[in-house]
Amino acid sequence: MKQRIVHKSDPIVHASEPVTLLGGGEATECDLRDALALGPTCVAADGGASLAVAFDIALAAVIGDFDSINQADLDTIPAARQFHIAEQDSTDFDKALRHIEAPLVLAVGFSGARLDHQLAVLHVLAKYPERPCILVSPHELTFLCPPRIVLPTQAGDAVSLFSLGPVHGRSEGLEWPIDGLTFTPLEQIGTSNRATGTVVLEVDAPAMLAMVPRRLLAPLTQALVSRSEAPQHLAGAPVKSGAQWPARAERYTDPPQS
Repeated sequence: MKQRIVHKSDPIVHASEPVTLLGGGEATECDLRDALALGPTCVAADGGASLAVAFDIALAAVIGDFDSINQADLDTIPAARQFHIAEQDSTDFDKALRHIEAPLVLAVGFSGARLDHQLAVLHVLAKYPERPCILVSPHELTFLCPPRIVLPTQAGDAVSLFSLGPVHGRSEGLEWPIDGLTFTPLEQIGTSNRATGTVVLEVDAPAMLAMVPRRLLAPLTQALVSRSEAPQHLAGAPVKSGAQWPARAERYTDPPQS
């Protein structure tokens, strides 16, 4: 395969609608089909390409260091759609997400198997808050909370919150409201909360993970794509309509990759 240069800031895939990203973890055919119905452009992160090959799904790109994809599957993908990024300072999920330019990424196959892999995936969600992404698994959806989101939950639905850094916020529709709490990973978490109806969440930092029922995939996708609901105030300050998190400051500069 002809080598190509891929820099950290170079978009590889551009889409005006959600994109489905495949990983090499656990995934069901239902997860895959539901994601593709909302994000028809499909990209694989390294070994996730095998999932696409198994279900005969055309890939717009396969991105990664290619250490977990078998050669037989790689050979079925046109060379022009293979983007080899050799550096080992980031995961394949990181490599793929940072090179997709889309309003939302639906990530399938990034749960199950090894716990260290799952923790690394959650790290990447917080690392790129400007790139909305939903982790799709058979029973739940995980995403980084935007400044405000309205969830069409029903009474009794599980709504879990877990911060990866200091976060304040407010809520409506939770059995145990989060108003006035300071969330930190080592002191205050918010797992196993319950909805009393529609839930509204507002947070003041891009560090709060939320987990909601799997059946909310379509409305959650719409909510994260539109971001049209604006609060009157967020932590005492007005928030503009369509507010979203800015990119975090760059932590390192990648050398050219082959």
